Amino acid sequence: MSTSLAGRTALVTGGSGGIGAATAGRLLRDGAAVVLMARREAELTAARARLLEAYPGAVVAVSAGDALVPGDVARAVGVAHELQGRLDFVIATVGGSMGHRPLVMHDVDSFRAVIDRNLTTAFIALREGVPRMAEGGGVVFVSSVCGEVPSTFLGPYCAAKGGLESLVTVAAKECARLKIRVNAVRPGMTRAAGVTSMFGETIMRERAKELIPLGGPGDPAAVAEAIRFLAGADWLTGQSIAVDGGSELAFNRVCDNADADLFGKAWPAPWSDAV
Repeated sequence: MSTSLAGRTALVTGGSGGIGAATAGRLLRDGAAVVLMARREAELTAARARLLEAYPGAVVAVSAGDALVPGDVARAVGVAHELQGRLDFVIATVGGSMGHRPLVMHDVDSFRAVIDRNLTTAFIALREGVPRMAEGGGVVFVSSVCGEVPSTFLGPYCAAKGGLESLVTVAAKECARLKIRVNAVRPGMTRAAGVTSMFGETIMRERAKELIPLGGPGDPAAVAEAIRFLAGADWLTGQSIAVDGGSELAFNRVCDNADADLFGKAWPAPWSDAV
């Protein structure tokens, strides 16, 4: 892995979020120029200010837009490319469960919305980014332990992240001839707004030690460190690395009998009325 990213440029979608901003900071620390993309310009501006305070003299730009709109992503890719005449890294962090409910209580629209947010956004980032990566580089997606472990009331999210895991391997194979590596991280419980909303305050605060062998939720900085590794790992592609405190080791055992209790949910009664 290269220890210096001087002269390299990265685009981070979801760049104002916890993992996105932490990743941007980690790339800046090693000298990369970074473009942050997210929907809300005020949050992007605030994230940029925090990064510049932490890394004076760093090159940080923003591009407001929706990761589900190809034109918005293309514009962000253009902003990134213009910074130093190249694009080396695309880090796609947009995702989220969009609430909890039994799988068969979803309608087509709500199911599709979760797929789009987690999988289609990754595809768009890949599709728009790869043609501008003329000198090769690295694409890193943010998957989830839910891509490997079934999680009650998160069916569409599990399906989307499972699809993302497959996308990584196919894209890695196709992009290898372009010297572009495609990998992913699978975070577990992480102290970030999206994960907190997914699992709830009670689990994040009180039950994390039971769920995570290394004890307690992780920090976005830990996920960012793994993303930085994958971005610069020149001989590694098609891989997905769990950054989860060991939770995949224990998750099935814990959740076999406790999912409904952990998530504060119950199957609707009568069940037949919900179908």
